[in-house]
Amino acid sequence: MDGVGALPVSTAAVLAYAAGDLRIVQVPVSAPAPDEAVIEVAFGGICGSDLHYWLHGAAGESVLKAPMVLGHEIVGTVLQPAADGTGPGAGTAVAVHPATPGPGNAAYPPERPNLSPGCTYLGSAARYPHTEGAFSRYAALPARMLRALPAGLDLRRAALVEPAAVAWHAVGRAGDVASKTALVIGSGPIGALAVAVLKRAGARRIVAVDRHHKPLQIARAVGADEVLMADDAAAIAAVEADVVIESSGSHHGLASALTGAVRGGKVVMVGLLPAGPQPVPISLAITRELELLGSFRFNDEIDEVIAALSDRSLAVDPVITHTFTLDQALEAFEVARNAAVSGKVLLDFRPPATDAPRGPSGAAA
Repeated sequence: MDGVGALPVSTAAVLAYAAGDLRIVQVPVSAPAPDEAVIEVAFGGICGSDLHYWLHGAAGESVLKAPMVLGHEIVGTVLQPAADGTGPGAGTAVAVHPATPGPGNAAYPPERPNLSPGCTYLGSAARYPHTEGAFSRYAALPARMLRALPAGLDLRRAALVEPAAVAWHAVGRAGDVASKTALVIGSGPIGALAVAVLKRAGARRIVAVDRHHKPLQIARAVGADEVLMADDAAAIAAVEADVVIESSGSHHGLASALTGAVRGGKVVMVGLLPAGPQPVPISLAITRELELLGSFRFNDEIDEVIAALSDRSLAVDPVITHTFTLDQALEAFEVARNAAVSGKVLLDFRPPATDAPRGPSGAAA
């Protein structure tokens, strides 16, 4: 920083330039608008969309047209509050709600702004110019995005607020799950968090499915009663779940969700499938009268998640498997892409002097 109390003029950040081109570079810190606060970022979680921008230059139909700062799973501390007096004050620990509902009068349910046309998200190439993310030491963000964290909620655990809100929204789309059998297809971070949310909501039996043993180990740790390998089609079909959360984002997973649901059951699709037609046995949804429900991001559930993480009624700690420093970001992305060895991978943006000791692979010691 330039002088005592001065804002930084630049910051290290993680940018996707194109498919296979990920860089750590210095970028200017945007001068905050009157309704924006400057955040000193502590942790950021690597999301599947971040991986897609790096690996493929696109996430679904959102295609990189210019270098973009990644990252939307962000927690940190307010360095400079918004000049207009809105939002948390300096020194407040905050999580970030990364969505900005779209402008205009297009029709959508008013209580579901996640569905508003033109809605933008931090670190998204859905619009051009792109919406820059916040994988950086400092970020200027709208004060309305910030959620003050309760005292005692560890920032590292709070880094799961955003993906846990995605899982919370997905389970909420299924309605009351108390005393029901639930099947979770795909036990990566979102799937594992869905297991934790289902457990908290009182599901009677939770069965988790994945292609790898590590995610299933995590799913058990956060509340799954049983785990199955994804290729065990007979066992999946025998579950006959009242509620299925499909979080794999593959047509194979969706097919398993349709076969694993009980007749008259609900299938919530939260895993983002690739763009275009998908080869799935959709006739089963007709003959079994299944309810297929889309689930996209979240709304005010973030506040409920923060409360549940604070009082520890939502058990999520096993989901975090690795923490890397900012200068290890390239290694962190390599680990995060390997679902066989990792769950949620965090980047630690704090200055090195305050970092926790690291293990040899970058995992927190």
